[in-house]
Amino acid sequence: MITPSDKKALKKFGENLRKLRNQKDFSLREMSYACSIDNSKIAKIEKGQINITLTTLLQLAVALEVHPSSLLDYPLE
Repeated sequence: MITPSDKKALKKFGENLRKLRNQKDFSLREMSYACSIDNSKIAKIEKGQINITLTTLLQLAVALEVHPSSLLDYPLE
């Protein structure tokens, strides 16, 4: 069961992912190609609608050419 605080964390993660993707000037389609994840799934991740696995986190990091911890580097509230 996902709690309200979990939902907040997923939303923050998604916002951070979108920020990093935009810094690379990747469209959703380009990001999808780079990490072999469907662009609709990436959009859902960015909206905080789904919880991801460790392997998905690693795929996203490789595509963005960042350390996986960069995807988790956002302020907690």
